[in-house]
Amino acid sequence: MTMRTIPILTLLLLALFAQPGFSQDAANEAGRQAPSSSPAGRGLFGLLPADSVTEHVLQTPDGTLRYVATAGTVDLRGQDGQVSAKVFYTAYRLKDGPKDRPLTFAFNGGPGAASAYLHLGLVGPKILPFSGENADGSQPVLHDNPQSWLAFTDLVLIDPVGTGWSRATGEDEARRYFSVRQDAESLAKVIALYVQANDRLPASKFLLGESYGGFRAAKVAQAMKNSQSMIPAGIIMVSPLMEGRFLFGAENDPLAAALQFPSLAAAELERQNRFDVEQVREAEQFAMTDYLVALAGAWPKGTASNDFDQRVAAWTGLPQTLVARTRGFVGDVYAKQAGGVSRIVSPYDAGTAVADAYPEAPYSRNDDPVLEGYTRAYGSAFAAYARDSLGFRTEMTYSLLNEEVNRRWEWNGGRGGDSRATASVATDLRDLLSTIPSFRIMVAHGYSDILTPYGMSRYVLDHLPPNLAEGRASLKLYRGGHMFYTRDEDRRQMFADAKTFYIDEAPLSSPHDGDPARTP
Repeated sequence: MTMRTIPILTLLLLALFAQPGFSQDAANEAGRQAPSSSPAGRGLFGLLPADSVTEHVLQTPDGTLRYVATAGTVDLRGQDGQVSAKVFYTAYRLKDGPKDRPLTFAFNGGPGAASAYLHLGLVGPKILPFSGENADGSQPVLHDNPQSWLAFTDLVLIDPVGTGWSRATGEDEARRYFSVRQDAESLAKVIALYVQANDRLPASKFLLGESYGGFRAAKVAQAMKNSQSMIPAGIIMVSPLMEGRFLFGAENDPLAAALQFPSLAAAELERQNRFDVEQVREAEQFAMTDYLVALAGAWPKGTASNDFDQRVAAWTGLPQTLVARTRGFVGDVYAKQAGGVSRIVSPYDAGTAVADAYPEAPYSRNDDPVLEGYTRAYGSAFAAYARDSLGFRTEMTYSLLNEEVNRRWEWNGGRGGDSRATASVATDLRDLLSTIPSFRIMVAHGYSDILTPYGMSRYVLDHLPPNLAEGRASLKLYRGGHMFYTRDEDRRQMFADAKTFYIDEAPLSSPHDGDPARTP
């Protein structure tokens, strides 16, 4: 889930003029392998096996789910008809389910992350708990996921080229996949081809994306509609990037700091074991009033300065002298200083602190305790699961995070810097809500995520025209951080919220009343 520059989660495949070919689940018996649609392997392609189709059973609180799983690859072809890349995907469909059953295409972010996070963390039929002996990810054992979203939607999880087992033929071909526009256009093509090959046109098509994947979901929805004449039903955005201007190069932006502040306060409450939704709401009120005014105005002086510094220190757990030195712009020093002496917090989940590997350094040098810590176990766990349960056996290693993809990603005509700061989905959401009257949006965040703070997503939703957003766009908040679903209770709560999003005919809550209290 990276976004190292803002790590984020991804998923996708593509080549602007690619012609992928999918195996058709219905045409294969369980346990048989569909013929590969690619020519005899060139290089690494020779390590990828034919598609594997297997049948399984999942016990849930609401009964037994019998489902068919397909683990395989999609051939992407250029205009010359030659294979330019092979993309790995995993599809789950309810056995003998109707063709119009909801169908969800899911991906992570990064850019450069494979889909194992959402797959084994939230929606798939198997879950990797981070508790007991596996609290640090060192002894991963998969369990059935009684809250699998397969209960209300079929699933297709896709890894982008350069991640998982997805590979391009070479460096020149790979570059075609690493940009915002081509990423969205090519994924829309893959979705259209999958729907056609599997006779799923009557199904409502949803997109689920995490972090950068949430940003991508809005772009892909637009591309589905405009390039493929296929109308998406809705998108679910988990810990999304929505406005680059708040995240990239905004160290001294008063509004960006104010939108992040409630997450800093929520994380401090978590570390003190006294989390309370009402107190977080008080922090929200302070952030958008006195805090924002102080940061946007002249430097406070005298008593006013001391009072302001005290209030910020109390909310964040930072030393008052540090608040004074940074003039209240504490976002950059928070991870290094808020956890206490020789402790550090993760931007992904600032609610917990771990030992600082470099306590003598004046700035944060640590590997991230979440991104580069226990969640790395998703990669090896998925590789074993695909081999042993899904029948996809390969000697190629599974790439959970590819930082080279992140470094090479093109945003709006460039890499990094100003091009990232202009990244936005606000106009995409407006256009989708306006042109598709039934289109819906659900945004989910953890309170203690200071990497993509919930306040920034709330700002975007609050600034949608009310006649578009009312009853159709919601913000759901949970305890925990960027990957709040690693907490069992919050995964269960999001399952309930998502089930309502998919099947409940009652209107969704508005963006202003989507802050349900969560208990541990």
